[in-house]
Amino acid sequence: MASSAPRGPGFGPLQVIAPRGEFDFESLPSLQAQIESAVAASGGVILDASGITFADSMFLVLILTTHQQADLRIVSPSPKLTRLFSIRGIDAVLDIYPTLDAAQII
Repeated sequence: MASSAPRGPGFGPLQVIAPRGEFDFESLPSLQAQIESAVAASGGVILDASGITFADSMFLVLILTTHQQADLRIVSPSPKLTRLFSIRGIDAVLDIYPTLDAAQII
């Protein structure tokens, strides 16, 4: 699922990506391709993480790399994902929003 959020002058709208399921070494390339495409189009992406049921360290690398290179907004991470972010201490640096509407307002 992909939609768009408004951006400032000179930028296209941020695409919304809503992946579902587990993301590990084997399944991550498709998500990585979606994120890279969205970032190339608009300089950022909104990741609706509510449907992610499992994520490994490779997922965290993708998230942190994207965060460093682009406007990454994470929406409504699942409880498991929220715990993973917290355990690794990256919840303090990521832009996490409770709802899609909140992420799109900026």
